[in-house]
Formats: sequence, structure tokens, C-alpha cells
Amino acid sequence: MIFKDRLDAAHQLAVRLAHFRGKKPLILAIPRGAVPMGKALAQALAGELDVVLVRKLRAPYQPELAIGSIDESGWTYLAPDAAEVGADKDYIAAEKQRQLETIAARRACYTPIHPPIDPAGRIVIVVDDGLATGATMVSALHGLRARKPQRLVCAVPVASREALEKVRTLADEVVCLQAPPDFQAVGQFYEQFPQVEDDEVVALLRERHAR
Repeated sequence: MIFKDRLDAAHQLAVRLAHFRGKKPLILAIPRGAVPMGKALAQALAGELDVVLVRKLRAPYQPELAIGSIDESGWTYLAPDAAEVGADKDYIAAEKQRQLETIAARRACYTPIHPPIDPAGRIVIVVDDGLATGATMVSALHGLRARKPQRLVCAVPVASREALEKVRTLADEVVCLQAPPDFQAVGQFYEQFPQVEDDEVVALLRERHAR
């Protein structure tokens, strides 16, 4: 299955998530790519849109390779093989600090007027445009679970089978449209997969909150 773009993927996810319509779910998108998807899901399910801020921890000299992830509170997930790619204690500490600074800057940029929407007691649907290693979703689900949602759902169009195994125990429900055996990168399953910029994220969030 190849998606035309992120909105096509979101519309297909909305069909699988239709049982939450009318229950005012809180859609939390992982920036930046998933925010347009989050907006479409919030519209389709009559829910609220916000972001959950997590960052990948990058491998030394391989910025596309995740060795773990960190959430807004500083909680960190480290992959078992992090040390094997040269990520020693000092590197990890420095990388965590870099990513926490990015998270703080994004929070100031994305939601300068209102605080994050409280997930406590809510049906929370965490959406991303795909899971390669699953690292960022692990941090997102872990942090949200601690805030006591009524139900915690992970929703993605595509994922590697290894990533799905990581997240299944962290969510009450996992909705994934496909987990192909030949998974190499999220972008291979989209005809159009453009970069989503910060100004687009800000505009989408402002539009939804204005409503």
C-alpha cells in the first residue's frame, strides 16, 4: 500500500478510528510531519488537536539513526545497541541536552498562548506518519501514560514489525494500516512526503485552537 500523501494516510486512519467519533478524543501529533495528519484526524473524529513533544536521540555521525528518544520531562529511552554505534555516556548526555533544548524551543514556538492540553481522563490518540525504530513513539506513550489518560491509542499508517512490537505493550490499542516485511524507511510508502516546516505546524495549531 502506497499512500498519496500524509492526508491520504490520515483519512484512511480515520476510518479505522471511527469508533472514537463523538467521544471528543484528544489527537496528539508528533511534530513535525504528523501535525497535518493530526489536524485531519481531529476534524474527522470531532476531536481536539495538540502536539506531544519528543525527540529522537541521534547516533554519532549518523543523524538519521535513532539510538533512543527523550520526552519533554527528560525521560529517556535508550536502544539496547546504543553503545555499539559509539554512543558513550558523555555523548548521550550531550545529545539529550541538545534535544531538550530543541523541545523547549518548539514548545515556545508551537503553543506560546495556551499550555498543553491535559490528557488526564481523556481518550488520547497519538499519531505519527510512520514508525521506523519506534523510538519517539515509545517516549510519547510512556510520558502520556504517566498522565493517566482514560485510553491511550497509537495510530500510524505504516511501521516496521520491530517498531510495532516495541509499542504494543505501551498503548491500550495500536492501529497500524500496514507493517510490511520489506520496510526500509517511512518515506518509501508515500508518493509525496515533503518536509513539514515549523510555520506550517504553528498555523495548523492556531487554526484548530481558534475553532
